[in-house]
Amino acid sequence: MALDAPKLNSLGFAKPPAETRVVVAMSGGVDSSVVAAQLAEEGYDVVGVTLQLYDHGAALAKKGACCAGIDIHDARRVAEDMGFPHYVLDYENIFKDAVIDEFADSYLAGATPVPCIRCNERVKFKDLLETARDLDADCMATGHYIQRKMGAHGPELHSAEDANRDQSYFLFSTTPEQLDYLRFPLGHLPSKDATRALAARYGLQVADKPDSQDICFVPNGNYAQVIEKLRPGAAEPGEIVHADGRVLGQHNGVIHYTIGQRRGLGIGGLEEPLYVVKLDVDAKQVIVGPKEMLSTRTIPVREINWLGDAPFTSQSEWHVSVKVRSTRPPRAAIIRPLSATEAEVELLSPEEGVSPGQACVFYETEGTRILGGGWIWRGN
Repeated sequence: MALDAPKLNSLGFAKPPAETRVVVAMSGGVDSSVVAAQLAEEGYDVVGVTLQLYDHGAALAKKGACCAGIDIHDARRVAEDMGFPHYVLDYENIFKDAVIDEFADSYLAGATPVPCIRCNERVKFKDLLETARDLDADCMATGHYIQRKMGAHGPELHSAEDANRDQSYFLFSTTPEQLDYLRFPLGHLPSKDATRALAARYGLQVADKPDSQDICFVPNGNYAQVIEKLRPGAAEPGEIVHADGRVLGQHNGVIHYTIGQRRGLGIGGLEEPLYVVKLDVDAKQVIVGPKEMLSTRTIPVREINWLGDAPFTSQSEWHVSVKVRSTRPPRAAIIRPLSATEAEVELLSPEEGVSPGQACVFYETEGTRILGGGWIWRGN
């Protein structure tokens, strides 16, 4: 008589929850707090870990960003209420070296970086994940809105059930090895309201805490102010130049502008609406032109992380959908690999405002699976 396969627990392990240790990355917000509380209630051996990513003394009273002092306090309180251990790890130097410095340098080079992706890639899913292994955890869970599903070839990354909360754009660089170890318990929920309802059910004091809106180390959305603090003298003035060569005005630093920007150019009185179409850092020029100059069909992409079943270079073309900004819907595209980590992406219909420094994320044309992605590395 064949033996029945051992029953898997909710995290996918063939043992009781009490014998399954899970490290939960806790930001102090409602999402990760619900993950920790839910797993604790299910009987797992939960260990909460919060990262101190910058000087939280200066950030103590700051609202709307994760990993500040108040958030560390909130995470600790959830752990106390639910009865599991909680640790705060000082990752300030790691975060500065791996995320903040590159953010500043990318802006100075005329790119539009996405530091949240680098933080997941280089800090949370690298150093923190190694710490979870050092703590003998079976897996690490986070509050991200994305789904991990088992496929024929192993774990797959899928978009969240709630398209409005989906964070797949920020997690494309998750490697197969990391995906094997990670769990995302919120990805199947229908809405953020469902998460808050769970928080209320567990009696969490963060149930009504507002979502973080800003990049954690840019509390008021003023990127240029942060860059000037990190790189004194970076904001050098220069000319605002029309694509036809006319000098239209002066600017007080290329770092104040992004590709596709229309408002705040300070060059009123012109008949046609103008947009930033290029940033020439070496010449200290902000180049503007009509909207049609923003249209792009061919995008060079590098540092590709491929999550498909077959090797990336096993085909000359991949027909997929891609996102070139977190707020845009996926567009039909063809990926043509140049190497295991570089490709040319052809959009079947033009996209406006494609900017170096942004991510280009690959999706199945039909279905919810994320096939990876890479970094856009030069303009039109």
